[in-house]
This record gives sequence, C-alpha cells and structure tokens, in this order.
Amino acid sequence: MGFFGFLLLGLLAGAIAKLILPGKQGGGWFVTLLLGVVGALLGGFLGGLLFNAPLQDFFSIQTWLLAIGGSIIVLLIYGLITGRRAAR
Repeated sequence: MGFFGFLLLGLLAGAIAKLILPGKQGGGWFVTLLLGVVGALLGGFLGGLLFNAPLQDFFSIQTWLLAIGGSIIVLLIYGLITGRRAAR
C-alpha cells in the first residue's frame, strides 16, 4: 500500500473510530488524521505480531478492522490524556 493510501486509510479509520466511540472527543480533522494513522500503525503492528496478518491490501477487510481497532485504542488513550488535562 502506498503512502497516500495509508493516509486515506488512517483518516477513514480514525473517523470510523470516532463514530464508534461514545462521548465527545476533541480535535478536528487533522487530529483525526494523526490519531487514525497512529492507530492504523498500532493495529497493523499488533495484527502482524499476534495474528501474523498480511496487511498489503487496501481493500482487505482484515486491514480495515485492524486499523479501526488500533484507532479506537489510540482514541481511548488520547481521551484519557486530554480528559485529565481538562479536569485540572
């Protein structure tokens, strides 16, 4: 998968993860892109490590599920960090 395909996957995975998670997460589309790309990296890393999953196809359901799952994890961590900072 190319660089722009990976950015598109990260953006869409981050947006889907924001829709799945309850509550209001801060950040605009740029933060969604960054968190989605980090989440896609995390999901791909964990998928390759735990399940030996090949992630070369953009249109593979396995790639999308791992990217969305990684984005959810990253968004949860981001929410914990920014939630604590806002409480101070």
